[in-house]
Amino acid sequence: MSISLTMPTRALNLEAPALSQSPESDDVARAARGDALAFRRLYEGHKDRVFALARRMTDSDRAAELTQDVFVRAWQKLGTFRGEARFSTWLHRLAVNLILSQRAADATRRWRFIGDEAQLESAPARPSGREVGIDLESAIDRLPSGARAVFILHDVEGHKHEEIGRLLGISTGTTKAQLHRARMLLRRHLEPTASTAPLAATEEPRR
Repeated sequence: MSISLTMPTRALNLEAPALSQSPESDDVARAARGDALAFRRLYEGHKDRVFALARRMTDSDRAAELTQDVFVRAWQKLGTFRGEARFSTWLHRLAVNLILSQRAADATRRWRFIGDEAQLESAPARPSGREVGIDLESAIDRLPSGARAVFILHDVEGHKHEEIGRLLGISTGTTKAQLHRARMLLRRHLEPTASTAPLAATEEPRR
């Protein structure tokens, strides 16, 4: 993966976040004061994880563009980071929010008259065999935005419901409901092969 980062200029913020001293926290503090080289080091250290997240939550053609957008937004908003959480946590939350926002905008344009849940339910399931894994990826891509985000964050990224709730700004009850909805839609799409699909092992929500 090769991503070229072009950062917009912005006014310097002379108030650096209060952080414990470490190579990364020092770079965060420097970047918050407008040091582009320090921000470049942060970018190099985190771009692969952001790209992987963007690729799972959108199509691969958009992943590089969205990764660029996440870091441009991070550069613009770094002055608001106060070190109350790890930089990686703050960046991950920012990435999730931006990607979800972009997905919603894309869905509005693409499915103005046809809901993506209806699209998933009407899509024919493939036969059993080695195509199940590929078909699962296709089905995940068609999930409604909220359900897909929770499914990826929980079953793919390994976040707990409490973490997902904080990331998405929703209650844990909502995250559990969205995860259940996502799993049921996926099983419906993959039947009669659901019993052999990896999803079968995750029938009960993880706490």
